[in-house]
Amino acid sequence: MNSFMIAFGIAGVMLCLGTFLRAKVGFLRNMLVPASVIGGILGMIFMNVTAELGISVGTDSQMYTTIVNHLFTISFISICLTGASSNKENTPKNIMKGTWGMGIVWCLLYALTPLVGFGVVALVGGGFDMSRIYGTLIPFAFTQGPGQAAAYGALYEGSGWENAAMVAITFATIGFIVAFLVGIPAAKLGISRGIAKNCGQIDHSILKGYLRREEQNKTSMIKDTTCSSNIETLSFHFALIGLCYIVAIGISKILGLLPGFLGTSMEGLMFMNGMFAAYIVKFLMKKLNVDFLQEDVLQSKITGWTADYLVVCAFMAVGIGVIGNWILPILIESAVITVITFAVCFYFGRRIGGSNDFERTLGLYGTCTGTVPSGIALVRIVDPDLKTSTAIELGLMNMVMMLSTPVYIVLLGLASGDISETVTMAILAGLCVVYLILLKVFKTWGKTTYSWKNNGVDTAA
Repeated sequence: MNSFMIAFGIAGVMLCLGTFLRAKVGFLRNMLVPASVIGGILGMIFMNVTAELGISVGTDSQMYTTIVNHLFTISFISICLTGASSNKENTPKNIMKGTWGMGIVWCLLYALTPLVGFGVVALVGGGFDMSRIYGTLIPFAFTQGPGQAAAYGALYEGSGWENAAMVAITFATIGFIVAFLVGIPAAKLGISRGIAKNCGQIDHSILKGYLRREEQNKTSMIKDTTCSSNIETLSFHFALIGLCYIVAIGISKILGLLPGFLGTSMEGLMFMNGMFAAYIVKFLMKKLNVDFLQEDVLQSKITGWTADYLVVCAFMAVGIGVIGNWILPILIESAVITVITFAVCFYFGRRIGGSNDFERTLGLYGTCTGTVPSGIALVRIVDPDLKTSTAIELGLMNMVMMLSTPVYIVLLGLASGDISETVTMAILAGLCVVYLILLKVFKTWGKTTYSWKNNGVDTAA
């Protein structure tokens, strides 16, 4: 049988289990854990246990990595195809402010976490025969996810650091867990204190995660824009996404012609090129006066569908290996980095400058401990209909992330022995200062925009 369809089917089973457990288990209800997270954790356990026992399930974690990559692009295409929200703050100026603010904070953590990780392992790793160089793998895991963790870990191994990829993937797995272990309670607190402006009160439906029969007529109705005898409205909307995907491939090929690193990087950012493609298609539909065929409520449901599958598949793409007695220093470093990441995201997130700074804070924290899908999953808890521009900003900030290029160049130089430890740490510290200055330059480090008291209104800013 086809490995893709089996993978898709198993992910569906996990989502069903997640939905059931969210409704029945009090702890999961009270913590507002999304079904995709519950299902993703179950799926990760299932995939790793079966792999460890040598049981074939017809697919593997690599297939889930492929699915995540494609769904990532599709999700941002769907977000950009959806019409502009009535939220008056969703202006290009505000979107770019969030893009720069979150992107630079991400770069700050990308430089800060290996600096701290190096120091932590230097202090606690000696008794476990673990070199402090392994501590510098943390940014590839926490701020980039399992895919980049495996890739950069392999590069470290090429320089002679054995089991670096497995250490990095272990960091990434822990990052996924703390993303939701910390992010979900923060989201729930924001809802209960009135900071989350785009989420209703925590009632029966929100707790259990489904609408009772008598509540279902309150939901928005989806309009048909095509005749089903010709093409279903849902089919037409997926056709638009397919069109955008092909246009995105074309954009990637063109950008790939740019010289050097810039061309390679821009060509690889398929999801960003998908956003550009969606804006082009949306513009042309308006010019041709056929934009009435695209229905925003349905499009937002498609976006939600991609987000749910993105999260569950992202978890199932994580492979957990055996890293022996290094687990204790890895856990200690992960705990320290989690605290630092939380402090940095929740300090700067509420100072970017916008009504959606709380959503930005959650999205930024989720992205800096897991991946962009985990960031979007946290945003959807407090902004289920994606009324704010936060999800778009999380996609666009990948352009700003290119400012982090010196960090991984220096770290790879450290791993290869071409750059000394002292010089590496000095450069990383200097880059942290540069990123702090950039936050001021782009005016994304200002007064606080929300408070954990007074229903989210900060009176002491």
